[in-house]
Amino acid sequence: MRSSLVEAFTYPVLIADIGGTNARFAVVESAIAPYRDLGRTPTADHDDPIAAIEAFVLPRLDAVPRSAILAVAAPIEGEAIRFTNNDWILEPSRLRAAFDLETVVAVNDFEAQALALPHLEADDLVVLGRGTRRPGATMAVVGPGTGLGVGQLVHARGTWIPVPGEGGHVDFAPQGAREAAIVAEIARVIGEEIDEHGVARGSDRVSAEDVLAGPGIVRVHRAILALDGRPPLDLDPAGITAAYEAGEPAAVETMGFFATVLGRVAGNLALTTLPHGGVFLAGGIPPRLLSLLSDGRFRAAFEDKWPYRAMMADFATAVVTHPLPAFVGLAAFARAPALHAVALEGRTWTRAGRLGA
Repeated sequence: MRSSLVEAFTYPVLIADIGGTNARFAVVESAIAPYRDLGRTPTADHDDPIAAIEAFVLPRLDAVPRSAILAVAAPIEGEAIRFTNNDWILEPSRLRAAFDLETVVAVNDFEAQALALPHLEADDLVVLGRGTRRPGATMAVVGPGTGLGVGQLVHARGTWIPVPGEGGHVDFAPQGAREAAIVAEIARVIGEEIDEHGVARGSDRVSAEDVLAGPGIVRVHRAILALDGRPPLDLDPAGITAAYEAGEPAAVETMGFFATVLGRVAGNLALTTLPHGGVFLAGGIPPRLLSLLSDGRFRAAFEDKWPYRAMMADFATAVVTHPLPAFVGLAAFARAPALHAVALEGRTWTRAGRLGA
């Protein structure tokens, strides 16, 4: 269903970027207004999105929102959207009714990241290595944070078309004996993990997210310690980063693994999408690791795609350093929906019901 079904949103438009750990909110008050950041709140502090909006958002608004565009870290299927990395359930029809909204649109969180890419300025990016961006060409984004998000943006017929997906959950294939040993150790324990819904994975399959997202960094560090016969350390990703900066051997290997594997996964995405407009690293982790990602390992792994090394060398790569890129994308869509061909079928709720249902 074409984005022309929403020719214009009724203002104010509430926009949200809801991840595994935090929910961030902003408001777009007119077709020419910049978004106004309302701040973030931990998802664990609220039962669901409706409760978060009631407690956190409404007291910060001058006027009640009339529409909402929500970027969610979850597949959008049916009337109840279950988040991948927290226990929230979003029911857009109930949310629409609770706040008497004209329209509610739900998009994947990395669709919002992708929508931002044409609107970012040079100061919002840190370029990694060589490569050239072609204006109006396909762009791709990959972002390690609480999870691993992937998105792409295609330009056709004068509009930008975001392509959602769950590419962070593709299988991870190790290279070399040491990587194979690390992944085998992760696979040994991963099937016993219990997710936030109290469900055991029951599978030793290792995905890209399992080794690259925040929890993945912890898994890799613990696996390296176990392989080296050292006792486990109770470090979170920030603690591992600090240990890396202090020269702790397991942390140094962990972060080297991270840079190399992120380059390899970003390169796989480039082979899949041919993003001559660039490949961008977003999410919470890359902006904190600019020196690591700039030391050559990321880019070397990205380009190491025989027989296409020359083509890979031509793709530009950069870290998104804008603090709220999802809001840049969502606000652009809120102001000019006809210029951003977001697929709305099954993901838009109005007073008449769910479109495409």
